[in-house]
Amino acid sequence: MPSPTLVAVAHGSRDPRSAATVTALMDQVRAERPGTPARLAFLDLNAPSVGQVLDAVAATGETHAVVVPLLLGSAFHARVDLPGLLAGAAARNPRLDVTQADVFGADPRLISLLHNRVRAVRTAHGWTAPDDRVGIALAAVGSSSATANRNTARLARRFGAHTGSPTEVCFATARPSLTHAVQRLRERGAEKLLVAPWFLAPGLLTDRLLDQDPSLPHAAVLGPDPALAEVVWNRYDDAVTRALPLSA
Repeated sequence: MPSPTLVAVAHGSRDPRSAATVTALMDQVRAERPGTPARLAFLDLNAPSVGQVLDAVAATGETHAVVVPLLLGSAFHARVDLPGLLAGAAARNPRLDVTQADVFGADPRLISLLHNRVRAVRTAHGWTAPDDRVGIALAAVGSSSATANRNTARLARRFGAHTGSPTEVCFATARPSLTHAVQRLRERGAEKLLVAPWFLAPGLLTDRLLDQDPSLPHAAVLGPDPALAEVVWNRYDDAVTRALPLSA
């Protein structure tokens, strides 16, 4: 049987850097498995839409698509928005089975990737302070879901344990703010401070964080990177396995 088509779904942004980043990520994804069809769709603000891509997949006669959300957290977009779009596409295309894969979440590979981004900042600035004197503000989008924000706060604690550096969470669209995180890090004895963005791509929100404190160095965003491409295929494989019928 041919492999199901992978449909990677990004959030979408008015900032062209965001679409360019996920497009570059998809080039890495396709390079890893050139024999499996892989398409990119967007939830909003960019084209093609999720519905357009799934309709196009169905029009080729393919019968199974695996949708991998290019999302770091399981909040409204992953739990409500995307399932609704997939249900609509399935209703229009009854011969197409659509399986939604898991979000990236706090995958250990992404935690290691962010650590690499932090190391690059330290090297560029020539910081020789011990890890426990370098404070990290782990900055994420933020959500209307308190549960999602608590999950990100737990991620910040995991990241701090991974790096050995005091780490505080902050959000671009919710509280605590970057200013609050910086204050907490100074209270914890940090001598050097930096921002580690828990974002797949640059955009308006990463710029908002930069504007909040232009004096702080900011690490690079997560994507594109081969580690991300690996996680995309991992989520795809897990979803394919779940979708397989049970043997008799």
